[in-house]
Amino acid sequence: MTAPAPRRAAGTGAPAQAAAADAEASTPTTDGPDVAARLTGLVRALRGHGLRIGPAETVDAAAVVDVLGLADREQLRAGLAAALLRSEGQRGAYDATFDLFFPLGVGAPESARAGAATDPEQSSPDTPGGPDGDAGPEELRERLRERLVAALAADDRAAQARLAGEAVAAFGRYDGGATPGSDGWSAYQTLGRLAPETLLARVLAALRAGPAADVPSAVADATDVADRVLADEVRRRIQGFRAMVGTEARRRVAELRGPERIAERAVAPTADRIDFLTAGRDQLAELRRTVNPLARKLATRLAARRRRAARGQIDLRRTLRRSLSTGGVPLRPAHRVRRPARPEIVLLCDVSGSVAGFADFTMLLVQAMRDQFSKVRVFAFVNRTAEVTGLLSAGGTDPAALARRILTEAKVMGYHGNSDYGSALAGFAEHHLDAVGPRTSVLILGDARNNQRDPQPDALRRIAARARRVYWLNPEQPALWGTGDSAAPVYAEVVEMHSCRNARRLGELIARLLPL
Repeated sequence: MTAPAPRRAAGTGAPAQAAAADAEASTPTTDGPDVAARLTGLVRALRGHGLRIGPAETVDAAAVVDVLGLADREQLRAGLAAALLRSEGQRGAYDATFDLFFPLGVGAPESARAGAATDPEQSSPDTPGGPDGDAGPEELRERLRERLVAALAADDRAAQARLAGEAVAAFGRYDGGATPGSDGWSAYQTLGRLAPETLLARVLAALRAGPAADVPSAVADATDVADRVLADEVRRRIQGFRAMVGTEARRRVAELRGPERIAERAVAPTADRIDFLTAGRDQLAELRRTVNPLARKLATRLAARRRRAARGQIDLRRTLRRSLSTGGVPLRPAHRVRRPARPEIVLLCDVSGSVAGFADFTMLLVQAMRDQFSKVRVFAFVNRTAEVTGLLSAGGTDPAALARRILTEAKVMGYHGNSDYGSALAGFAEHHLDAVGPRTSVLILGDARNNQRDPQPDALRRIAARARRVYWLNPEQPALWGTGDSAAPVYAEVVEMHSCRNARRLGELIARLLPL
């Protein structure tokens, strides 16, 4: 096997000329058999993240590698994405995994070492004897920050990628390599030392002081709007640099521990596999963008189930009567004709802070699927229950603000703001039980954490006795049911309770549990 190059390319998103410059100074990192091993490793890692990739897609990916080769890494990335991915939401996990299995090289920043011989300002912290190699940690940090300001102001992604490699080499090593067995690289530690987010003012000053040709046209107008637009652009560049540091740290750890292990533990999952209870604001926003595609998929599944169910069960008497014309052989089975009616759905959702994201997503999903049901009514609660069907219908244009509107416009809280499932269920059974009938399926959404109050299971029994089906969807894992203030075991004795931690599991449950 050909020996790997001492350095990878400038980084994800670097210009093609920077990648070509690094490629000229290095030998190819893989030979034929190793390319096949990397490709199959990439496919296995993506399957581990829930991407459905079969043998046909894998064969297509191998053909892509054969046609495109390894000369242009970004072209190869795009080609494999076209062969392996089915939706845009999978791209984030794919890009991070691709960087682990198809780096352009390995080791310390070769481009920085080469620059140190000719340009003292670009000497690498891994290169002994250079100006930065002799500098102390604080002096080295300040030099890197000065060069980063210049790279961000010029929007030079190749220079930013080189700086990401140097910063990880200088500040990302666990314990500085002093502790035996502590080999590893940390993007969090690197960014904590370098603090690129604090360079916003310096980058803005550099942009305003630069030549007019290098300054965006918006800067020429000294207005507040132009300043805000420019500041947002600089924040975007800083965020891109932070992503480069993360990519570099993962790449170097993968060299030590293997790309398979790092792909399993350090690559963020796809949106449909993110736990509702741990999702951040950006992840919840990404989840909301998947509502309509998921709703279309679930609607197709429910329609197919409804068509199959329309045939009904075999009518034995009619089948035997038909068999008389064929000598007693039942060649043409007769079925009982069913005309399944679309069910009614009632959602009862906890919208308190702990599970608001889960309830918000599920409400939007069911609302997007409303054509599959004859009637949809939505009730929200914290410790009081109120119908919010109208708010949900009117809030489709701004789904991110749905939970806030419910909390401010609906009477879902009493004299305190803590969850009280017992009081909410009792209020629903007393004031809104007419919403439940023999064709109604009730979905209760919440973690059943009752803040040590009376769970009032009798109220849930009244609802279950009137409804066709009652299912409780709990975003916590079953191991946590019954711990602390959780009343989940009490409610699980009355109705079916299912763990529903992410959007994929939610879609599976809705497609399987809802009646036809």
